[in-house]
Amino acid sequence: MTDLLLRIEGLQVEYRGRTGTTRAVRGASLEVRRGETVALVGESGSGKSTLAHAVIGLLRGGAITGGEITFAGERLERAGQRKLQGIRGARIGLVPQDPGTSLNPVLRIGEQVGEVLRIHGRADRRTAGREAVRILEQAGLDRPELRARQYPQDLSGGQRQRVLIGIALACGPELVIADEPTSALDVTVQRRILDHLAERTAESGTAVLLITHDLAVAAERADRIAVMRDGEIVETGTAAEVLGAPRHEYTRRLIAAAPSLDPTERPRRTLERTTPLLTATGLRKSFRIAREVTLTAVDDVSLEIHRGETLAVVGESGSGKSTTARILARLAEPDAGTITFDGQDITGLRGAGLRALRRRIQVVYQNPYVSLNPKLTIGAIVAEPLQAFGIGDRRTRRATTAELLEQVALPASYVARRPAELSGGQRQRVAIARALALRPELLVLDEPVSALDVSVQAQILDLLESLQSELDLAYLFISHDLAVVRRLADRVAVMRQGCVVETATTAQLFDNPQNDYTRELLAAVPRPAAPAVPLPLERTA
Repeated sequence: MTDLLLRIEGLQVEYRGRTGTTRAVRGASLEVRRGETVALVGESGSGKSTLAHAVIGLLRGGAITGGEITFAGERLERAGQRKLQGIRGARIGLVPQDPGTSLNPVLRIGEQVGEVLRIHGRADRRTAGREAVRILEQAGLDRPELRARQYPQDLSGGQRQRVLIGIALACGPELVIADEPTSALDVTVQRRILDHLAERTAESGTAVLLITHDLAVAAERADRIAVMRDGEIVETGTAAEVLGAPRHEYTRRLIAAAPSLDPTERPRRTLERTTPLLTATGLRKSFRIAREVTLTAVDDVSLEIHRGETLAVVGESGSGKSTTARILARLAEPDAGTITFDGQDITGLRGAGLRALRRRIQVVYQNPYVSLNPKLTIGAIVAEPLQAFGIGDRRTRRATTAELLEQVALPASYVARRPAELSGGQRQRVAIARALALRPELLVLDEPVSALDVSVQAQILDLLESLQSELDLAYLFISHDLAVVRRLADRVAVMRQGCVVETATTAQLFDNPQNDYTRELLAAVPRPAAPAVPLPLERTA
């Protein structure tokens, strides 16, 4: 047991609120050894993050009510904040899930990376800046000197996540708790980040507790997997044991819900190729990111989308996918190029014409918690577009709202709830219902399932497929998850450094990619080795 680094035994965590006490973790036990990667998988709300945050005393409203946490021989479940502050960052690094809320928007990136070094005495004010640039380069950021001078809002979501990973690894900790560290990253960056974590483990004996809903990542990267459900760990074992021959019914359901690159998973529809609904030609967009530095985010992009079709746009973080989507939805102005929608040039639409276009093109964003007003009820959120466009009276809007909720498989009784009372998947259904309120012809879906666990993800994808079939919707689907793209898309456009480098049908692109970068993307998708037949080892069932 000398290599045992983290031991959690019978952990119980409770949250007390106005409506009573919620037990988030129920007698969970877990071990992590030095140099080992343990993946903790399970649905949203299963208690994964609560367990991890309990280790470092960041429960924020919760309390440990039972069990033990031992780290490197020291008991932590009753440790004071001074002791925990000395451990956090220095000996246990944390990579949080949401880079949008985890970085200070008023401090430059280099200052935030250097801060952890100075707090733990690893650098002074003179050397912290230089060390910050080195750490950013290690984390896979291009032009690290420039990135160190930028603010979080100047970086893409994937770039911000890499900054957080750099901060977590800055002091060479013994354990890294990575809470969904790659859920916002494309597959090539994901591979580089996970490779970097693996290299650190091999070099210094750093252990990794990897919290993830991506079973392929868990299978490829973890030495062992623990499956969590309703606050309990229901199954543990090697990746081959847990995923190859799962013993618990819940584990089997998780595996069945996970998307794959299997071309036989979903037969594609046959679509008529008529005049495109939307055509973009020669789009360009640049941003000034420093005094004398201009970034070309979109460079001569041309695309077309047909009615009833799903066009997926894939590529690395910062490749221009979301900027292109915003331009096509007329939420951002192109510097050059034209956009035609249903035969009309909409590039220069203003005023009433642009407002009318909003009814025909709607957007569903990645994070439904951020895109839904927390102060409004679900009914008010869904009815808001109807009210904004003066459609119907109060009675008919209530009826339409109930129909929309039913359309996205939510009970009509949810109209009185608020976003905080719903799960992530339920909030995303509300966002889709709101987008459908004006009966649009095109939905721009910007990473709509990347923040969801696999079972909820499968439900949302089923919903999108049924809605498309029922309403003949066109989808512009932005994603970094190629397994999801294979399932949902009719055609795929691959973007790199602002350019479209390849466009093809989904089958053609996955089976016979023509561009080197496309082949690189496909090669980076986690593909765990074929699982071995498990032996009857000690496991919870």
